Amino acid sequence: MPLTILGCQNGWNNPILWIRNILHGLELILYKNNYPSCLILEVGADRPGDIKRITKWLHPDVSVVTRIGTVPVHVEAFPSRADLIEEKSYLVRALKKDGILILNTDDPDVLGMRALARQRLITFGVTNPADIAASNERVLYEENDGIKRPIGFGFKVDFSGNSVPLQLKHVMGLQHLYPVLAAVAVGVSQDLNMVEITQAMNDHVPPRGRMNVLRGIHNSTIIDDTYNASPVALGEALEAFKRMETPGRKIAVLGDMLELGKFSAEEHKMAGRITAGIANKLVAVGVRARLMKEGALEAKMHISNIKLFDKSTDAAEFVKGMVKKGDLLLIKGSQSIRMERVTAAVLEEPEKAAELLVRQEPEWLAKE
Repeated sequence: MPLTILGCQNGWNNPILWIRNILHGLELILYKNNYPSCLILEVGADRPGDIKRITKWLHPDVSVVTRIGTVPVHVEAFPSRADLIEEKSYLVRALKKDGILILNTDDPDVLGMRALARQRLITFGVTNPADIAASNERVLYEENDGIKRPIGFGFKVDFSGNSVPLQLKHVMGLQHLYPVLAAVAVGVSQDLNMVEITQAMNDHVPPRGRMNVLRGIHNSTIIDDTYNASPVALGEALEAFKRMETPGRKIAVLGDMLELGKFSAEEHKMAGRITAGIANKLVAVGVRARLMKEGALEAKMHISNIKLFDKSTDAAEFVKGMVKKGDLLLIKGSQSIRMERVTAAVLEEPEKAAELLVRQEPEWLAKE
């Protein structure tokens, strides 16, 4: 959070970079500068107290609570799911008295936080009624070399009786639809008109490793979701994967989901069961991902269509050798499993890895 506020990069283990960051911070304090009038900050919780400590000095003008889910990410570090929800609620409690609260109506735990604030409320959602809603979602395709491939998705944003069509290129899934609705809600809260908001959305460049649509070897298509993984995110990724059409096979390359604690075993088995009903092939990577095999077998996926690997580097070589023309690949896993290595191995233009993939900095590439 402080690095974001200062506009600095992580210094990692380099003391010179940290000194430079400190000097930059002093410069912002002591001298005139063109510091932004508005900051958009992501406030997350890895451990108990993370958000509570931050909100002792951070008091937002607008607080947006996105989603918690049945098995939230990082739940392993908390005594219970309720404790994690309590931690996230501090973002609402810290809101300025004249602030604006924006909540997701499709998550009951998030919507329940409206009881903690008397400030103006704006809601967004897809399946439940909301001030900012989405409708008519559809996959967008293009045909190239006789292969029909997904390239993004389109939908309508409904607000105050009006509907505005939008398209998001190079990404897939509700993982991107919900942030768009949240962003529209923020824009509305700041009195922007829908024309300004939709123009900004059309210029949106999606973040790397989050359901990006990339071209793969042998005229295949990759859905690269390698930034991180949780049961909620994986469920959404698989649902989007299910809706996509492809002339080839659907290959799910899935790594461990970490920090799930007591939920880990069942959530990995559940992932395998869901995958079996969607994909033709399952490549599971990591110790916990072995439980995906059990779930897939329970759901009647043939054992010959399931492969297990301990490391993403080994999985990368296998996947590279199995991809055929027209295949559609979903690649996803928690950060430390390094599933971006699989994506890098099957990119049509591997020389663009630094531009297209997550964790391509020298510090990450040097890690095992």
